[in-house]
Amino acid sequence: MLRFVLRYASVVLLLATIACNNDPGADDSDGLSAFSADSLGKHIAELSSDTYMGRKPFSEGETKTINYLKEQFAAAGLEPGNGDSYFQEVPMVKITTKAADIMQVRSAKGNLSLKGFDDYVIWTDKTDSAISLNNDELVFAGYGVVAPEYNWNDYEGLDVKGKVVLVLVNDPGFNAHDSTLFKGKTMTYYGRWTYKFEEAGRQGAKGCLIIHNTEAAAYPFTVVQNNWNGSRLRLDNRGKKEELCDVIGWVSGPAAKKLLVAAGTDTALLAKADQKGFKGQSLGLKLSATMKVNTEYNKSHNVIGKISGSKHPDETIVYTAHWDHLGIGKPDETGDSIYNGALDNASATAGLLELARGFKSMKTKPERTVVFVSVTAEEQGLWGSAWYAGNPVYPVNKTLANINMDGLNWFGKTKDIVVVGKGQNDLEDYLKEEAEKNGREIAFELHPEAGSYYRSDHFNFAKVGVPALYTSSGTDIEGKGKEYGKQLKENYTSKNYHRPSDEYDPQVWKLDGAIADLQLLFQVGKRLVFADTWPGWKEGSEFKAVREKSLR
Repeated sequence: MLRFVLRYASVVLLLATIACNNDPGADDSDGLSAFSADSLGKHIAELSSDTYMGRKPFSEGETKTINYLKEQFAAAGLEPGNGDSYFQEVPMVKITTKAADIMQVRSAKGNLSLKGFDDYVIWTDKTDSAISLNNDELVFAGYGVVAPEYNWNDYEGLDVKGKVVLVLVNDPGFNAHDSTLFKGKTMTYYGRWTYKFEEAGRQGAKGCLIIHNTEAAAYPFTVVQNNWNGSRLRLDNRGKKEELCDVIGWVSGPAAKKLLVAAGTDTALLAKADQKGFKGQSLGLKLSATMKVNTEYNKSHNVIGKISGSKHPDETIVYTAHWDHLGIGKPDETGDSIYNGALDNASATAGLLELARGFKSMKTKPERTVVFVSVTAEEQGLWGSAWYAGNPVYPVNKTLANINMDGLNWFGKTKDIVVVGKGQNDLEDYLKEEAEKNGREIAFELHPEAGSYYRSDHFNFAKVGVPALYTSSGTDIEGKGKEYGKQLKENYTSKNYHRPSDEYDPQVWKLDGAIADLQLLFQVGKRLVFADTWPGWKEGSEFKAVREKSLR
């Protein structure tokens, strides 16, 4: 009897071992051979060519882009991701502004003028045909932040209704070099320019101007200048109550100094805003400027494809990358006016196609549904992903994770891959384990002060509770080291980011690093489609409570 029991136990153990070794999710190599640098380069070259006119929503470039993606999704074997369609309509409004060339400033010490484009850039989110500032009072409101969890309120005791607020970019901890203020050097959402405008609107301000600082904003004033007398998109929220400023925009650092001098003060006032208990104040200046506004209501489109799960088709993993860029705009010094957006973000849009081919080629089919969403209007304010998150095709409480890409590695293989948003959720740990299997490591963003976790489409998934992973290329380039990699990234930001020079050059771009990174994100996704447990948010994450509530 004992011999039979032992023999039976051995057989059970052997069968369990075989079953374990044949776990559908255990074959690390399944699907990897489908990834191709040549294929990736082909799609990047196509999407970033002049033919697509900078891929701006509401343009002929959008039509060409989304039709190309539809064709490529179908060619990769993806099913339509929104019922029987590959498209999800995103209702939007295009607001085109034409601001006067001069802003008049009145003060007790005399009058001065600021020059449009050089000194300031303004636009509006409102749809009135004409908007103006008419001797409206300018009030300095520190960072323009109301953050109860940090015991911080720049608007406390400050009357800004019907006035224009002047605020600093980023958070108090950044400029003060104080790790005890907010998150120190790491930007929170309160440091983002979008938040500044939203809060000013909630406070009843007529206008909000942010003082530009290249280090604090993480990009030069030339990026801001791209908005001068151009068009911007936002969601069509007709019928919904919104608290919006009439005028929003930026002033350059030198222009801000002119304003402070005219107000009888200097930059020491700005430094005081870093201190707890700071009280804002009127600058005793009156601003006047005019702006003509044209509006166009239309629909842009997210492009969605899927691979249905074999066992849990109602549970999803969502990969995202935005297809849009800035279209045709102000010519650069070479006369080029097409903002091709090769890295940002034709590269990751092409990456979605490689991931789709990888999953589709797997011998063992994913147990959960894998969804690929190329979203619109990221450059305009993350609007495509915002619409999806608010109107999800697949319920957020059945979505295990979002993996977002915004700019792939173009300079060769690296020993590391960068996680943006340290310590947020379990996906960071999954990526670390997969990287280590390949002799690589994860690193964290070089400039946490840039607030990158709040600057791409994963943020809208995080806001509704879905654990979201956002990575960027590493810096430790094989054979060349970290300093070389850092310099390449900084050169791109200063010379190519949001400029016509962001173009694909097959003689310069080395896409083996992009393929290696895509394969890591593929492995994380493979783990998710077969796992018994769902990833969660870590303790201390601001998104943990939202997720827990959605799963009840």
